[in-house]
Amino acid sequence: MRYDLDDLRLFLDIVREGSITAGARRMHLSLPSASARVRALEHHAGVALLIRGRRGVRPTPAGTTLARHAREVLAQTARLDSAVASYTRSPSAPLTLLGGGSAMHRLVPRALVSFLRAHPDVDVTVSECRTPQTVRTLADGEADLGVVLDGEARDCGLTMEPLGDDSLVVIGQAGGILTGRTSLTYSEAAEHPLVGLAADSSLRRWIEKHLGPHAPAVRYRTSVADLGVLIALVSAGIGLAVVPRRAIDPSQSLDVCELQDPWARRHHFLAWGVKNGTPPTATKALAEHLRQAALSLPTTVRPE
Repeated sequence: MRYDLDDLRLFLDIVREGSITAGARRMHLSLPSASARVRALEHHAGVALLIRGRRGVRPTPAGTTLARHAREVLAQTARLDSAVASYTRSPSAPLTLLGGGSAMHRLVPRALVSFLRAHPDVDVTVSECRTPQTVRTLADGEADLGVVLDGEARDCGLTMEPLGDDSLVVIGQAGGILTGRTSLTYSEAAEHPLVGLAADSSLRRWIEKHLGPHAPAVRYRTSVADLGVLIALVSAGIGLAVVPRRAIDPSQSLDVCELQDPWARRHHFLAWGVKNGTPPTATKALAEHLRQAALSLPTTVRPE
């Protein structure tokens, strides 16, 4: 036996008010329409649900039972609607976050996990791109936040704040050819087989841009698309690699050396998109999660 939800709501309003007229008013129905729906409900149930008197109406025992179950059904329906809506509701356009490959390795994922858990109604579109492209996109108002490198975003006119060190280091297998070294130049590292990122990666382009036309000849054992894979290959002894210091998990067994070249010193900045008015609350919240993620990332320092 099935009951119409609106009929159940009407019946509960009538029982609550003790009057068909008052119940009809709460449901924005005329009295004849409400009376007809109550009669149809009683016919459907096959038993009288209301006792009608001069001073209004009161439920019969069957009506009391129906009212109790009607409240449960309507409450469960509301919970069901809320649960489904949490997957479909989109109160605002997704936030757009941009950043280079270094930021995408550990910083951005850590910030996203905490932010998305704390804000289930806010979606975030994340794209990897180099700092010059990120700056242009933010300046055009087509993104909300970006993680950029100081050397390529200086004097860009955007609102920026320091987010953390992203200097480069040379890593090698623990107990390997870097043992006993605390620092070296890129040219010295290039004397040995390397493992690199893909040629179109932001880190690879950064390195090649600063090496210029006099770059040393490099033998890449392989090139991969992911920093995690690259670090795993180095740990297995495949070759040396140049990576951001903060990409290294302190629990990983690696030899780490400072990279002496001046261009290896770099910093992440949080850049804000150019949009009208004050940044929305969600954007500010995402920025705070990025700050906290940057603070929580340990810095791996090789003891001297």
